Amino acid sequence: MTAPDPDGALAEQLLRLTRRVHRIQKHHLERRELGITPAQSRLLRTLAHYGSPPRMADLAERLEVVPRAVTTLVDALETSGKVRRVPDQANRRVIRIELTDDGRTALSELRHARRSAAEEILAPLTAGQRAVLGQLLDTLVDGTAVVRPGTEPR
Repeated sequence: MTAPDPDGALAEQLLRLTRRVHRIQKHHLERRELGITPAQSRLLRTLAHYGSPPRMADLAERLEVVPRAVTTLVDALETSGKVRRVPDQANRRVIRIELTDDGRTALSELRHARRSAAEEILAPLTAGQRAVLGQLLDTLVDGTAVVRPGTEPR
């Protein structure tokens, strides 16, 4: 007889939740008719975290993808006017990627879509359950126990 595998069940739950999150986020993105794929959305969000326009290689490293994948995403986002390629001021052979005004507007819409998706997913939880979930997720993401202000460690 095989012993139950609680970690296997948890892993399956996490995978199912991840698929649900992606499905709901995709639905909210489609409702806003932005014409942006989840991968393009991720690139825009990543781009927004840089203080100055990054190189494609920087984006590929941060996104943990091959540079060719970033080129494809940037091509599509540039065609739709959300990003532009600009020459580096110090080395004109280097090309950097920056958000356009349309890209910033799309990023704002994306944030609203993600927030709406999160509200839908978290709706069944009480405030206390959300706080506990937040602590658990922080622990899993960071690999160490994190206590959020206003909550007690469990």
